[in-house]
Amino acid sequence: MGEPILEIHGLSKTYRGGVRALDNVDLAIHRGEIFALLGPNGAGKTTLIGAVCGLVKPTEGTIRAFGEDVRHHWRSARRRIGLVPQELAFDMFARVDHAVEYSRGMFGCPPSKARIEEVLRSLSLWDKRESKIRELSGGMKRRVMIAKALSHDPELLFLDEPTAGVDVELRRDMWKQIDTLRDQGTTIILTTHYIEEAQEMADRVGVIDKGKLLLVDGKDAIMAKLGRTEASISLSAPLGELPATLRAFPLSLVNEGQCLLYRGGDGTGKGKREIAEVLRLLVEQGIGFDGVETRESSLEDIFVDLVENRIEVAA
Repeated sequence: MGEPILEIHGLSKTYRGGVRALDNVDLAIHRGEIFALLGPNGAGKTTLIGAVCGLVKPTEGTIRAFGEDVRHHWRSARRRIGLVPQELAFDMFARVDHAVEYSRGMFGCPPSKARIEEVLRSLSLWDKRESKIRELSGGMKRRVMIAKALSHDPELLFLDEPTAGVDVELRRDMWKQIDTLRDQGTTIILTTHYIEEAQEMADRVGVIDKGKLLLVDGKDAIMAKLGRTEASISLSAPLGELPATLRAFPLSLVNEGQCLLYRGGDGTGKGKREIAEVLRLLVEQGIGFDGVETRESSLEDIFVDLVENRIEVAA
């Protein structure tokens, strides 16, 4: 993949009072990828972004962006980074185009009406350029935040919960815009608690909870490594206990013995093979069943299991 555009090593942040918001985080982001950082509220997502963007001073660890130590070259690094914060924050009485122009100037970029027009058009804001920000809908205000972040042509863009509070249609529209940015060469890191969003957009996914990075991998690799199969087998007559021949499988009797529940597999098809073997053994032993329902675990299932410590990731 080449040299990472962002390298984080041993990053920790402990706030006054002892709250450890980040706990020894290691992470490398490669140029041109979309990386989704998943985690519940308070997991450390925004603190991590703040540390890279110079808004939070880490307690320990190093951050290198574009090959340079951010502590010693923060001004040049920040010039190449865009940030769309979770909270909407701007002068509500400013015109849309003026707000975006001002943001570009804040990063030392020369005025460029053509670039401002290009950014506003790409976000469907050109027709609203003369409107006051306070007159816009919540979704349009969020687009203005993205326009401000793009005004200085960042190489690395942070989106902190970019679709929070917007409707499904606008969310999908913004996914397309983010995909277009990636096609233009922008590296994107987004935080989200919408699992669907990560599954739809990201090349790789990281899961963070209580300041610890629990997992970083490609979506397909996560499913192969941690995916599970579930099956519910409705029995024709209840069983008092599992037959000895079935005890080697991850099975349990539920609903007063009227249902066999399978939870196993490893994301490689093992679960389906084992279920087929269980059904064969039931037929062989004359144990009748009326129906079978199966499902594969989703990325959301894996995320919940990780956060609730129901599964562990091998080091």
